[in-house]
Amino acid sequence: MMNNSTISKVVFLFSFIIFATMYGQRVDENSKLEFGKVYTVDQLRDMNGLIRCSSTEYEKYLQTKYPGRMSDAEFEAWLAPLIKNSAAKSQNGDIITIPVVVHVIHSGQAYGTAPNIPDGQVTSQITVMNEDFRRMTGTRGFNNVAVGADTKIQFALAKVDPNGNPTNGIDRVNLCYSAWTMASVNSYVKPKTIWDPTQYMNMWSVNFSDTGLLGYAQFPSNSTLTGLDVNGGLATTDGVVAGYWCFGSADYDDGTFSLADDVDLGRTMTHEVGHFLGLRHLWGDGPCATDYCNDTPFSSNAGNAHYICNPNQDSCPTQPGLDMVRNYMNYTYDLCMNIFTVDQTARMITVMNNSPRRTSLKTSTKDIAIPLFANDGEVKLETQCLGFSSACTATATRNVKISLYNRGTANMTSAVITFGVGTNIVSQNWTGNLAPNRYALVDLVVPATMPTGDMVVTVTTVNGSADQRASNNSFTSYYVGVGPVTAGQGVFTFTLQRDRYGSEITWNLKNSGGTTLQSGGPYTDTPATSPLPAVITQNWTLAPGCYTFTIEDEYGDGIYDTGGFYNLKDALGNTVFQGTQYQDIQTRAVNVVVLSTGEVKLEKFEIYPNPATDVLNVTKVSDKAKYEIHNAAGQLVRAGNISNNQVRVAELVKGTYIITVKDKGISETMKFIKK
Repeated sequence: MMNNSTISKVVFLFSFIIFATMYGQRVDENSKLEFGKVYTVDQLRDMNGLIRCSSTEYEKYLQTKYPGRMSDAEFEAWLAPLIKNSAAKSQNGDIITIPVVVHVIHSGQAYGTAPNIPDGQVTSQITVMNEDFRRMTGTRGFNNVAVGADTKIQFALAKVDPNGNPTNGIDRVNLCYSAWTMASVNSYVKPKTIWDPTQYMNMWSVNFSDTGLLGYAQFPSNSTLTGLDVNGGLATTDGVVAGYWCFGSADYDDGTFSLADDVDLGRTMTHEVGHFLGLRHLWGDGPCATDYCNDTPFSSNAGNAHYICNPNQDSCPTQPGLDMVRNYMNYTYDLCMNIFTVDQTARMITVMNNSPRRTSLKTSTKDIAIPLFANDGEVKLETQCLGFSSACTATATRNVKISLYNRGTANMTSAVITFGVGTNIVSQNWTGNLAPNRYALVDLVVPATMPTGDMVVTVTTVNGSADQRASNNSFTSYYVGVGPVTAGQGVFTFTLQRDRYGSEITWNLKNSGGTTLQSGGPYTDTPATSPLPAVITQNWTLAPGCYTFTIEDEYGDGIYDTGGFYNLKDALGNTVFQGTQYQDIQTRAVNVVVLSTGEVKLEKFEIYPNPATDVLNVTKVSDKAKYEIHNAAGQLVRAGNISNNQVRVAELVKGTYIITVKDKGISETMKFIKK
């Protein structure tokens, strides 16, 4: 029997790693949730099981989520007189060039391995869009239809990034998880990766968790309607998205592309960019409805008529004209498409001249190159998907993974990289052979003695000479040092307060061999009219070893309702880890190592005042004591040495915090309030 004044000495090495992902809410296998509305599979799939486009469903979702966003009717009422006014003016034939950034979203695959598709596949997509929008002779984008038009809109990969540094317009981002729902792309991927949408058209190549989905776009906003928001709250999600397997054209495949049959000529993005510039499907909002273009005959989306490449098809026999099956805003296969019309062009040009973020793209100069140097290295922090290299050893080191880019004109064959916190600077050499705009992943081996703090990573030397561009050769990121944290004996209490959507929540505790020791969920959903479900409490007895705890919300909105939380505490009530509301999977690593079987007297420290305003006083600690402060979300916000028995908290924002004090091999955790 253990009393409150004695414990077996146990050490915990813990870290927390956020695994960013979102998953779509579960629905019946014969239906699908598209931005909050359930559609049957038959309603969405017609082309060999493919969902050609979900832009319309996405727009309905945005109108519901953002009441200030214009309705379809309001948008058309705003746009119609502008189109008429534009048509009345003489056209000077100026070409509009839109700078483009393509965000290639992957989960750590090597360059060229899907979904981390090669540069050539990306550039082929831009080529096809130019062929299609410019109706280029000698390409698949040419047509001899009387109403066919050169839109005078073209696209160029950006040559300058948002920081003013050189780029090839391809932004490769490792977000750790291999597949994404539309909801997760919109709520996480886009806001995390988007470049300024007033200066770049943002395109995303992703791996959809629904492999039948091809893509979707965000329709333009307006700013001239009384009572409507200027941007509709949507600047962080503006752009077009497609699955990597339909991003690019097989016409330019050098054997390295990853494309699916029938959607391998780049027309998915031509279609979605049409939506981005204000075009609607040929059938409008329903069978034989209007797309507000007089030169596109009425067509129907009933059944599978809009998927058939039959030039003699008439799906709206009571209306004049045959279906324009080759129009890019239809749902036919890539090989069938090759028409934008005069009226469609007028809509797009009007949007480019009047819509927020679209009109500023006309004057953006991000596609104009800046002077380049021979030896120019760029470093970026690479997402840590797996965390510590030896998370559960007393001498653990934390490797920081970076991307080393060659932004120079000469091949990069060597580089020197320095990194460290404060005066603790380490140097590491790299050798290889990087062509311009290619990158290599580099593991920076961080010593176990590296303290917590702002870590500066710099590429100082390229090819034996000083790096020639200072603006892109370093970054700073907060580094959490590795070190033991002591707590109570190996009996722990796990507590979970679920939100109402219990069917979305699962969690597990695994040992170092990957065996699941504890798990829970999915649970039963709780009606909105009922109180939150009862708190789940479990006691775990853990032998010495390494453990990982993972909690996942399938829909991607975490323990959504106010009051949701989880934590793990030892027998004395010390918090080992905790979490509150979150939007992704969270994983915690815990090391339980018994250092001795003897018992030691634990004299708890005390803190005061609580609540605190400027200074938190800490009693019963030596001059070598250290502290860590975590916020309510479990994030480390401050760490350091305790000086004169005081910890300064004046800079913290108001709220509840957890302070952990470590002294003489003992650790104690306590909650305090910053007012």
